Amino acid sequence: RRNTSVGTPFWMAPEVIACEQQLDSTYDARCDVWSLGITAIELGDGDPPLSDLHPMRALFKIPRNPPPTLHQPELWSHDFNDFISRCLIKDFELRPNVLDLLQHVFIKQTVGREKILQKQLIELTDLNQQIGLIEKTRHERIHTKKGGHLKMQSAADEVEDLATLEALDENIVTEQLQSRYSRDQIYTYVGDILIAVNPFRKMEIYTPQHTKMYIGAKRTANPPHIFAVADIAYQSVVSYNTDQCVVISGESGAGKTESAHLLVQQLTVLGKANNRTLQEKILLVNSLVEAFGNACTAINDNSSRFGKYLEMKFTCGGTVVGAKICEYLLEKSRVIHQAVGERNFHIFYYVYAGLADRKKLAHYKLSDSKTPKYLCNEHIKLGPDIVSNAFYKEQFDAVEQCFKVIGFTLEELGSVYSTLAAILNSGDIEFSAVASEHQTDKSNITNMSALENVASLLRIRSDELQEALTSHCVVARGETIVRPNTVEKAVEVRDAMGKALYGRLFSWIVNRINVLLRPDSQEAEKGLNIGILDIFGFENFKKNSFEQLCINIANEQIQFYFNQHIFAWEQDEYLNEEVDARMIEYEDNRPLLDLFLQKPMGMLSLLDEESRFPQATDQTLVEKFEDNLKTKSFWRPKRVDLGFGIHHYAGKVIYNAAGFLSKNRETLPADIILLLRSSENELIRKLVTHPLTKTARLQTLPHSKLTEKKYSELLFIYLFALFFKLFLQPTNCGDAPYHPRETTNMKTQTVASYFRYSLMDLLSKMVAGQPHFVRCIKPNNDRQANKFDREKVLVQLRYTGVLETAKIRRQGYSHRILFANFIKRYYLLAFNAHEEPPVTPETCAAIMEKARLENWAMGKTKVFLKYYHVEHLNLMVQLTTQRIVLLQACVRGWLGARRYRRILKEREQSALVLQSGRFLYQNTNDAFGRSEKQEAEKRASIEEEEEEKAAVVLQSNFRGYKERKKFKERKKTLAGAELELPNQKEGRDRANHKQEDVDDEDESTYEAEENNDSDNTEVPEDEEHTEVADEAVIQDAREEGHREDEEETKAATVLQSNFRGHKERKRLQEEGKIPAKKQKTTEEEESRKQEEEPDQDEAKAAVVLQSNFRGHKERKRLQEEGRIPKKQKESSAEEEAGEENVENPADPDEEKAATVLQSNFRGHRDRKRLKADKEKKVKEDAAIPEEEVDVSDVEIERRDEEELEKERQEEEQAAVKIQSNFRGYKDRKNLKANRQAAQSKTQEFEQFSKEVMSLQSMLGTILPTLRKLTNGCCFFYLKRSNSEDKRLSRTPRRTQQPKTLNTPEDSTYYTLIHVSARKDADRFEPLLFCFYSA
Repeated sequence: RRNTSVGTPFWMAPEVIACEQQLDSTYDARCDVWSLGITAIELGDGDPPLSDLHPMRALFKIPRNPPPTLHQPELWSHDFNDFISRCLIKDFELRPNVLDLLQHVFIKQTVGREKILQKQLIELTDLNQQIGLIEKTRHERIHTKKGGHLKMQSAADEVEDLATLEALDENIVTEQLQSRYSRDQIYTYVGDILIAVNPFRKMEIYTPQHTKMYIGAKRTANPPHIFAVADIAYQSVVSYNTDQCVVISGESGAGKTESAHLLVQQLTVLGKANNRTLQEKILLVNSLVEAFGNACTAINDNSSRFGKYLEMKFTCGGTVVGAKICEYLLEKSRVIHQAVGERNFHIFYYVYAGLADRKKLAHYKLSDSKTPKYLCNEHIKLGPDIVSNAFYKEQFDAVEQCFKVIGFTLEELGSVYSTLAAILNSGDIEFSAVASEHQTDKSNITNMSALENVASLLRIRSDELQEALTSHCVVARGETIVRPNTVEKAVEVRDAMGKALYGRLFSWIVNRINVLLRPDSQEAEKGLNIGILDIFGFENFKKNSFEQLCINIANEQIQFYFNQHIFAWEQDEYLNEEVDARMIEYEDNRPLLDLFLQKPMGMLSLLDEESRFPQATDQTLVEKFEDNLKTKSFWRPKRVDLGFGIHHYAGKVIYNAAGFLSKNRETLPADIILLLRSSENELIRKLVTHPLTKTARLQTLPHSKLTEKKYSELLFIYLFALFFKLFLQPTNCGDAPYHPRETTNMKTQTVASYFRYSLMDLLSKMVAGQPHFVRCIKPNNDRQANKFDREKVLVQLRYTGVLETAKIRRQGYSHRILFANFIKRYYLLAFNAHEEPPVTPETCAAIMEKARLENWAMGKTKVFLKYYHVEHLNLMVQLTTQRIVLLQACVRGWLGARRYRRILKEREQSALVLQSGRFLYQNTNDAFGRSEKQEAEKRASIEEEEEEKAAVVLQSNFRGYKERKKFKERKKTLAGAELELPNQKEGRDRANHKQEDVDDEDESTYEAEENNDSDNTEVPEDEEHTEVADEAVIQDAREEGHREDEEETKAATVLQSNFRGHKERKRLQEEGKIPAKKQKTTEEEESRKQEEEPDQDEAKAAVVLQSNFRGHKERKRLQEEGRIPKKQKESSAEEEAGEENVENPADPDEEKAATVLQSNFRGHRDRKRLKADKEKKVKEDAAIPEEEVDVSDVEIERRDEEELEKERQEEEQAAVKIQSNFRGYKDRKNLKANRQAAQSKTQEFEQFSKEVMSLQSMLGTILPTLRKLTNGCCFFYLKRSNSEDKRLSRTPRRTQQPKTLNTPEDSTYYTLIHVSARKDADRFEPLLFCFYSA
């Protein structure tokens, strides 16, 4: 039956289900026939019908679905199929009963064959076991729901989780723990709670390999381990962003402290501290604090004598950034007294041995031969047990190293040693009673050397210390009364000073550790915490005193918290959420806590009340307990005067009340406090200056809270108080000496009150986080390895509630999550990441079904899950997240690769852009300079060409004018020759001679042109072309030539001015500023026609005129030689020839001819000067009488001179006017040319500015990328260079992979950018200036 579906919803008949839902339904015994058919199908298929559905859903499907059949009916006989169909008739009234089924063929064939069939079944079973088929145990846990992931195991099998045991009882649990302990498997799960059995030896299961094994692993993937608890707490912090708390509990010697060390070790690895120094500090914190807070007891060599709550601080990303320690309930009474078989705190032995090894005992006033009283024990000797103990020396070095690594200064370390040595020396101060007639209660110090040592170490005056120890002040009605102390009172004051100094020193060390391990930023300080509670365990000695009472009360509080979280709160939520769950009975220790902590009738309240009565004794205290504590947990044992018994959760403990009142009072006299405040040791002053908190911890104000304003206010108050005390406070004039402790009045606190507040503070920290429990078990009392005491373990299992815990973990729901939180955590399992599913139970159910989880429950507002459900969901979320991260990584990798390729491309383009920018600037600069130069040269060349053209035209016009004038004169001369007298033949001959001179001059010009003589030097022709005249004719010709030269110069000036004026009028006429007018004279018409022609026509005209002139000379020479006949109308012939020549194409030597004409003109000026010199000589010779001259010639010449003079005057006036017009025209032309040049420059500069702006925008997009790629190394080294740089060729692309910018000298990009930039920086400087100015 255990391995079938009998009794489950799959087995129920339809009428039975309907009867539960409908009041009018009924059923009879035939419902068992239906169940028989279901069992037949299960035997055939291995599973009942609808086994893949949730049991509750199966209840709805069975009445609605048709009758089920075998999964593969063809594999079975017809009789078997028919038998099942007869059993599974839905209408129970038509269904046969059992008697009818016994007559079925399938049943009848088995009659008489029972043994044969049994044998066949046995053989089949053995065969299946040999094949290795897994035994079907799925229906073991079926009650009203289908099974989940939890598998029940029998006690004979090895289990790692006690909650999976089929049967739970004390013996089975103990056997499992013992079996695992024998195989060195010290860790076992009880649901989500870890049980750790102390092996009392080192084990090789805490190596780095094991550390890595439990990082982010599934809980069931590895054996149980303390590292798994650390990983679960860490993953919960990261996943849920909530504080976590690991509560380590167990009795003394069970291994709580070592478990706390291992948790811290694993959490520092998981937290991945940013620096190794912080990780080392956190790991050393426990060692340092335990040296001051742990001691050797009768049952534990390293027993914690205080409560330690270590908070490791993490960021939201899971990085450990700091730590903080909270210490509670230090057993300060151990400083002055230890029970038999126990020792003082470890630090005293470490310091004593370490200072002795370094030969510094004398410096700290410690004896090397006598054991201090506070360290005395009947079993301890100073030499071999302390000074010569190698372990103590090693521990001293380790503690000193811890101080240094954490951050303590050498001065602080020396002050700590001095304080510890002062405490040890103070125990050696002895008192004796001073007897007298009137006073017998006065005490005196017998060994002043010990007093001097203590005063020297505390840096106070010895006489004041003696007075504070042997007397005390009482203020009554405004008067101060000094009373001596008895020996007992003096010893009490001495011990109170030692306990107070040690307790405050321990608290100061913890505060300093917290300051040095505090997170750097305030945001990190507000992060998440994982708290680790390591508190003294439950103790039950032969003699239990006030310290054991406090320790056991604290353990009662821890057990109450455990019960509340595991049982009470969980079962309350079952009721509130209306979830059907079986209630688990457990031992509730709430009444016992009320016995201790209730006000005003609790044990601690009664203790405080009794402590306030001066005449109270320990006997009166016990009697008060008996009178007021009327519960079953308290009793008075017989034959024990000061004893009383408490029935704790862990068992019965008998306490001895001797010393309860004195230990509870533990008040430090005001005299001692004021004396220590005057110490020259800064640390001692701090210890007694800072107040104590309600939990007996030393309070320190953070420096950040003490602002400058507040500091100035405090300084002012202090100075005012000092002034008032020194000058305004009245003083007593009596004989009584000044006593600095007269005005002290302090409100005392008891140890019980400190204890109560400490428990409240500790519980508040534990409740703030999600708890994880580690139960430590002590296998034996002898502290021997591989020894398992069943009775000892069983007792611990009982009082820790392990059995009840296993039951509630198996049957209950340890995780109860609100709908909103559940959907927020796990919606990725069933919904897309961008979806926001509604906060409804249906959404939660969809997630659970998607995760294929079973055996969960749904409440009103919460989802109830088993402890293994949460782990399964977390792993699924982690797997989903890893897949998402992998997908994102692939996409980001692809995007990064594409981005990288784009960056490489942009880098190459940017390099090209920068180079092109440099070259663009260079080319632009060169082009700009060249354009200016070319423009200037062009303008100069145009002006030169215009001037040359104008000069050529003027020269040609002048020569034409000159030739026409000569022609007219000749014509007149020839016409007058017919009327002249025969004696005028001589004058004609002179005229002919003059004309020959002119011809000679023209011929010389022609010869100079042909000989390319720029100086117009005449070259003599052949003799046949030379004519000889007499001296008179030559002289007359010279005079006439001189006059002609002057006339020619004036005429040239007039022609030039006319030409310039004509050009200006032409321009104005073209612009439409003046109307066009007709010219009257023939010469003006000819010049207008010539000016209207293009400049090219003017040049052609000049060439034509020159050629006409040359042709005229040649014809004249040939006519004189008689080779060709003379023509009368020479001028008309010349004009016709000129017109014909105009039509002819230009001679290729026109420019050469123009140059020759210019050189002829210069030669003409030189000859003019030469003629002027000759004219002077002629005038000088004129005074000498000559031969008679013909009067008619003189008259004709004079008349010609007058006409010429008149014409010359008119021409000069016109020339002046034309020159002025031409100069104005030239100025206006230059102004217009300058304006056009400026406009062209402006356009060029605008175009250049646009190019610079475009280059700037391109560089603006490229430079940030360059800075990122080069890590800020993209800079320009500007250096002026006067030499012209050559353009660098582009660096070819490399065939190998490009190097990174970590070695810029080798990178292609660096070569493209930086090297070229350094070489051509002078060309980039103006461009960069535009860049950064923009």
